[in-house]
Amino acid sequence: MSIAKDLFAHQLLSLRPDLRARALRLTRDEAAADDLVQDSIERALRFREQFVPGTSLRSWAQTIVFSVFVTGYRRRRRERDAIRVLTVDPCAWTAPEHATPDATSALSPRVKGALDSLPASFREVLLRVDVQEQSYRDAADAIGVPIGTVMSRLHRARKQLAALLGDTEVTPRLAA
Repeated sequence: MSIAKDLFAHQLLSLRPDLRARALRLTRDEAAADDLVQDSIERALRFREQFVPGTSLRSWAQTIVFSVFVTGYRRRRRERDAIRVLTVDPCAWTAPEHATPDATSALSPRVKGALDSLPASFREVLLRVDVQEQSYRDAADAIGVPIGTVMSRLHRARKQLAALLGDTEVTPRLAA
């Protein structure tokens, strides 16, 4: 291992208390926070080439902690949804893979109506990211626009949808 890689690893490990504090705030569980920090440090070491020297290693590592947390949250939600489907229909796993249910079938008529009233470009981004749980990159590639455009449209779509539904504030997607 080169001296630069040793220095990077040492600096990253010195951030462990800050990363654990962030992980603890996200998970609210000590064991889960420790796992999150471990996974985040492992990912940071694996992708150390993507770190830009001269920028804040702490901020970069904190971003990785949040990203790993969100990825795990989404994975657990998909697993819970799959288990719920299997408890209702034990043969659900035998359904053909090419059959994809309508993404809006689980939405209430009120929400469907509000969603249908959004501009098509906003609705498409909202469906891809929030309902189908695509990443910003996948949604951008599918639509053929930059990631920034996806993020902007998603923000505006969420605000418009909340206004149409009469919500005074938009609740975060990751709320437990």
